[in-house]
Amino acid sequence: MGRRRQAREIALQALYIMDTSRTPEQEAFDIVNRKSEPDDERTLEFARALLAGTARERADIDKHLERFAQNWALSRMAAVDRNVLRFAAYELLHSPDTPVNVVIDEAIEIVRKYSTEDSTRFINGILDRIKELRPKNGDKPES
Repeated sequence: MGRRRQAREIALQALYIMDTSRTPEQEAFDIVNRKSEPDDERTLEFARALLAGTARERADIDKHLERFAQNWALSRMAAVDRNVLRFAAYELLHSPDTPVNVVIDEAIEIVRKYSTEDSTRFINGILDRIKELRPKNGDKPES
C-alpha cells in the first residue's frame, strides 16, 4: 500500500473516531497511531494535514454533501461512508495538486475495503458532483 493511501486510511480512522465518539482531533489521531512502530513521518504528515483540513472545513463540506446526497441526511449515512466523503471532498476542494481521478479512485478503494460494494457507487456519484465545485486556477472553493 502506498504512503498516501495509508495516510488517507489513518485520516479516515481518526475522523471515524471523532464522528462516532466526539473525541477531539489530536486524541483521535493519537489513538489511531498507538502502535509500537510508527509510520514514516511523511505518511503521518499527510494524514495529519488531511485530518486537520477536513475537521476545519467540515461544516462547509457537510453542506455540499447534504446538497448532493439527495434524500440522504448525513446522519443516515454509514459513518465510514460519511467520513470517506468528507476527506475526499476536502481533498477535491482544497488540494489542487492531487488529480481528481486519484482522489475519487482512492476514496472508492478505501470505501470498498471498509464498507460495502454498494457504497462504492454511492461515494462515486456524490464525489462526481463535488468535483464540479473544484476551484479553477487557485480560486477558493465554491460555497
